[in-house]
Amino acid sequence: MTEKPQDPQPQAQPQPDPKAAPELSGVDLARVALRAAKEQARERGAAAQQKKQARRGGLRSGARADGRDPLPLGAAISRLITERGWEAPAAVGGVMGRWPQLVGDDVALHCEPQKYDEEARVLTVSCDSTAWATQLRLLAPTLVARLNADLGHGTVKLIKVLGPAGPARSYGRLRAPGSKGPGDTYG
Repeated sequence: MTEKPQDPQPQAQPQPDPKAAPELSGVDLARVALRAAKEQARERGAAAQQKKQARRGGLRSGARADGRDPLPLGAAISRLITERGWEAPAAVGGVMGRWPQLVGDDVALHCEPQKYDEEARVLTVSCDSTAWATQLRLLAPTLVARLNADLGHGTVKLIKVLGPAGPARSYGRLRAPGSKGPGDTYG
């Protein structure tokens, strides 16, 4: 009895990898080669152009618009403000210039903006009498809302109102030593 040699395990046919690129031939191969050649030529041209510009002393102005062209003054200032991040301080500076239009002529005659603290977002306003300081403290929430509507939400969070200062102390030769003068009634 002769035993038949057992057939080895049938080997699986190699499956093509779906992720692998299909083999190119003919026209497709020529297209890929042309695309690669164009890309290499473009890179060589760009490198040559950079060398040429470096020899000439850098970029030169051409017929097309670029970032080095002159700008109108307003556009140049707007660009500078944006680049430096000065939008809020510039807007608040505009508010100080337009103070009478924002608060009205009566309030503007007696109350004047002094400074703006950008970090705390506090506008400090001084008034010429305690009555106007009280009036402005009552109007502060409305004024903050109006300023934020004009400048952008959250630009001003608080208005700090300062009343009139006490009388100025005078120092001089005709002063009695140890006497506080007019300031002693305020403290």
